[in-house]
Amino acid sequence: MSTTIERTARTVPAPRSTAERLADHVVAALIDEVTLTPKPGLVDFRGRGAHRDLSWPLMCHSARSLHPSFVAMAAAGSAGLDRDVLRERIGAIGRDGEAAMTHATGGINTHRGAIWALGLLVTAAAMEHHDGCAERIASRAGTLARLPDRHAPATTGHKGERACRVHRVGGAKAQARDGFPHVTCAALPALRGSRSRGDSEDAARLNALLAVMAALDDTCVLARGGTAALATVQAGAARVLAEGGAGNADGRKSLRELELRMLELDVSPGGAADLLAATLFLDRVEADRVS
Repeated sequence: MSTTIERTARTVPAPRSTAERLADHVVAALIDEVTLTPKPGLVDFRGRGAHRDLSWPLMCHSARSLHPSFVAMAAAGSAGLDRDVLRERIGAIGRDGEAAMTHATGGINTHRGAIWALGLLVTAAAMEHHDGCAERIASRAGTLARLPDRHAPATTGHKGERACRVHRVGGAKAQARDGFPHVTCAALPALRGSRSRGDSEDAARLNALLAVMAALDDTCVLARGGTAALATVQAGAARVLAEGGAGNADGRKSLRELELRMLELDVSPGGAADLLAATLFLDRVEADRVS
């Protein structure tokens, strides 16, 4: 007969490794991003936004399907590999992760951009896992992004890549190579500032999203609506913030007006959503180091 101690030991989960814990934070950030409501043009807890093929349950399922890939990237980051080797290792893991995502979603692109951004960030966080400073993690991720990956395809044919070429913007690759400036210089300050003035957590996160939308040359918007739609999105997001943000009655009114206009234009700020998820991941890592 087993003892009480033996029975208890069987029910206690094993401690999470650093890589698993970081991957937990990534998946939680992705689910937090899609659950945040109301987001203009984006999938949220209310519905599909400007999308036909996406939904809240599908996005959550996709995020969870990527957990093993983010564990593998974090494990690679903590393994002390030469940085050129590490860059190619996480590139291969990311491509495998994209295949896993596509299989899980029946061929729908739910998180391709997030795999790129959060893959770099989770790797960078694991490289110096005792350093939870968001800005330093983003800087390390930028260093990785600037390294070549000999095995990456020269072109992908994706809409974001075409938008970069047509509209002469840097897109997700430039954002990463520059160390995620829209995260560190726009979203995180907006998130922290909103919290410090007493906004609700949802309002603070919406303000972080709006801060990115107001400044980012979002290739998802450009691909679907061109430069005129991008100008509308940027000006509308800036107006919401100028009127007090999502925590203020005037700001919420402008946010509703922006959402209606974006639905009319059939555009969705998917690039900004990926950077919000990156922001929430870095915020979680910082909080984890403090606790």
